[in-house]
Amino acid sequence: MWNEPSREQLARLPRLYSTESVPLPEKLIHMHFFLGSCDWYAAEYCPSDRLFFGYAILNDDFDNAEWGCFAYDEMRAIRTDSGIEIDRDLHWTRRRAVDVDRIVRGNNW
Repeated sequence: MWNEPSREQLARLPRLYSTESVPLPEKLIHMHFFLGSCDWYAAEYCPSDRLFFGYAILNDDFDNAEWGCFAYDEMRAIRTDSGIEIDRDLHWTRRRAVDVDRIVRGNNW
């Protein structure tokens, strides 16, 4: 993975299930990862299981995009045949899910 988050950066994310009471449109998206036409938006993190909770859009398939968990270690292991890896968006600023155009499109909000 390119531009991997540090332990300190991961420690600042809300813990898994800690924002359960927050409606999905209001969830804060703390990190954005991408590879080609795939995006992963992280709202929570579990350090012991190394799982993110957030929103994933794979291959621009907005019909099947969904909220759920995705594994940090699996993301780190992905490499294309040409050696390209998932990258963390270094220009990302924390914002509500409803303020992320691609999440809005996938949810039909």
